Amino acid sequence: MILKLVVASHAVLATKAPDPAPSAPPGMDAIAADFLAWGKWILLVAGVLGFMICAGMMIIGRRNRSQTAVDGAAGVPWVFAGLALTSLAAGIAGVVL
Repeated sequence: MILKLVVASHAVLATKAPDPAPSAPPGMDAIAADFLAWGKWILLVAGVLGFMICAGMMIIGRRNRSQTAVDGAAGVPWVFAGLALTSLAAGIAGVVL
């Protein structure tokens, strides 16, 4: 009995189920494109501000505040990583789906 269930489940799993391409619901194409464009713009502004804040901390921390300069320099890789993840988001989501 159990062997029949295992064989049957293996046969079901071995067959390839149809995998349709993603498509937007009717009327949602423009709304989704606008939403993604706004998100990309907001993240671009946040990235530029992040680099400017890190640079400002490094400038301010130059004299007698070395920890501030170190914190500013340590923030640069985080801003870069956030922007890199933003640029890779569509590709990563496409691979997962």
